Amino acid sequence: MNAYSELKSKHEKEFNEFPMFFAFSNEQFEEGMAKFGLTKFDINQIYKFGDTGGYYLRTDGERLHEMLTRHDKEMQDAVDADETGEGFIFDMFDYELANHEYGYTHDTSDTLDALGLTPEDIEKDQRLLHGFILAKKRQYEMEEA
Repeated sequence: MNAYSELKSKHEKEFNEFPMFFAFSNEQFEEGMAKFGLTKFDINQIYKFGDTGGYYLRTDGERLHEMLTRHDKEMQDAVDADETGEGFIFDMFDYELANHEYGYTHDTSDTLDALGLTPEDIEKDQRLLHGFILAKKRQYEMEEA
């Protein structure tokens, strides 16, 4: 299996299990608050998770921050451990290129955005460049097949 996909799945599972709710209507908000044992008037006890419609308890704020920081570190550590770009880095680009339909669009901008990278980031790191080229080649070959 793809090492990047495995780590991403592990992170998604942990994030999805974190106590929070998403609400896009007043009814959903009230239902989510009720799951926390709160009423719609207890807004001083929750935080909003960016512009995603997500909410979590203020008391869980530090725990959420620690989890997200750890996820970023685990991802960076996996990239750093790939000395050639043919392991985790290749898997990372291969997964995200496929996920953003590079085989059809031949546009890498959505892939780079998803990874928080710029073309300059890739050009200045030979491991990233090598893995990126290999992954684009693989996606092209899959399209041709």
